[in-house]
Amino acid sequence: MPAISSDVLAALRAADTPTVCNALEHVMGGRTAEGFTKMPVVCADPHLPPIVGFARTAKIRASSPAQQPTTAVRALRMEYYEHVAAGEGPNVAVIEDTDFPHAIGGFWGEMQVAQHKGLGLAGTLTNGVLRDLGMLDEGYQVIAGSVGPSHAFVHVTELDCVVSVFGMVVRPDDLIHADRHGAVVIPAQHIERMAWAIDVVMRKEVPILTAARAPGFTVAKLRAAWAEADGIG
Repeated sequence: MPAISSDVLAALRAADTPTVCNALEHVMGGRTAEGFTKMPVVCADPHLPPIVGFARTAKIRASSPAQQPTTAVRALRMEYYEHVAAGEGPNVAVIEDTDFPHAIGGFWGEMQVAQHKGLGLAGTLTNGVLRDLGMLDEGYQVIAGSVGPSHAFVHVTELDCVVSVFGMVVRPDDLIHADRHGAVVIPAQHIERMAWAIDVVMRKEVPILTAARAPGFTVAKLRAAWAEADGIG
């Protein structure tokens, strides 16, 4: 698992996901069309701070019953909990519902949120179904693909695997940043520069926003503000 310093972790937790995407582009030296979610999401609580942590991945399915005995299904579920709780963290559960885009069964509700929060998970990112709104433990964010009433036949099918959620490929131990806007993977080689990059991109916005919000804003003032922003780095 990649290392992350306390300073970088604090900077990531203080920034929203669009800012982190901008900072990552600054580190990479250009824009990209990969590495982030590309579809709308729903949140357990849109007012919660971002989820930041290393991906503990799994796949689930709910449209048909598990093709294994009940004892084997339970054993895999327990193995799943051991998997997501392992390591120093912070960990994020990143779960691909393989029924997507026709996910019907909610793995994520009051029971799973309580268990994952109790195990110390930083939050959940899934393209699956969220339920039990209004009954979820406070402070635990689930970013999901939809809201629904039933768990149907939902069961874990695979652990510690490459997953795809909302068009974003996630590998085990990838660093994830996610909030109500969606999520982004921060490549390991860029992690330690993210605090610096977040600071730079936020300072670059100040001259432009200040000019735009002041009385008498003109295109000439906009050009000057852009020039000032270009000098920040």
